[in-house]
Amino acid sequence: MKQLLTGKTAIVTGASKGIGLAIAELYAEEGANVVMTARGKDALEDAVATINARDGGRALAVVADSADPEAPARVFKEAIDAFGQVDILVNNAGVGEMYAIEKTSTEHFDEIMQINLAGPFRFCREAVNHMMPRNEGRIINVSSVNGTTPICGVAYTTTKGGINTMTLNIAMRLSGTKIRCNAIAPGVTDTDAARAWAAGEQEGGGEMLEFSDKYTNTTVPGTEPIDQAYAALYLASDMGRAVTGQVIQVDNGQFL
Repeated sequence: MKQLLTGKTAIVTGASKGIGLAIAELYAEEGANVVMTARGKDALEDAVATINARDGGRALAVVADSADPEAPARVFKEAIDAFGQVDILVNNAGVGEMYAIEKTSTEHFDEIMQINLAGPFRFCREAVNHMMPRNEGRIINVSSVNGTTPICGVAYTTTKGGINTMTLNIAMRLSGTKIRCNAIAPGVTDTDAARAWAAGEQEGGGEMLEFSDKYTNTTVPGTEPIDQAYAALYLASDMGRAVTGQVIQVDNGQFL
């Protein structure tokens, strides 16, 4: 059976663990060259080595911080130098936090904005400028159910609402082209970050957790990273060729 991403090159940010790693692994299994970024060098290189040890794996590690304004140009250059062009961008890098508004400092708010919103904006801009001359490409932003049901920290939820709006804006700008821009909005997914959130151990503590009980259907289980990866594969492949400007919520019905 033909692999869905044969010959394609994808950049996946925040790819050393969790959802980003699941996406990178699935893309590699489907034939893509995968350029993986993260801030932590050791974990990133371990993840890349695991993919490359499999038959046909072609992964490249680029240590990069999404909040660094210089990161997108450098990551794209390394990807192009290695594989010729970039066909798919997955903006997955981000951090969670649980500070209520009255306890959120200006410095903290600005920091989260740079990591979770300004970083993806800069990567999207780099991708659009690279993809427009060829009139071909896929941009996938990883948002959250918090973009529409803001139960976590005020800074985090604001960035996810911003990701949703930015995704739609980019899709509108590219309407009529062969460049698609969509987002995935994960619900509670079994990752290190989600476990810390559930235990009240995320930055800001557990004060906002009372709202998750009010607005979450806890009678159904959450999702696994692979569930988010499957959605990312659909959007990156020809299966989703007519889909753009959409935020696909993958939550097993917890946030209906």
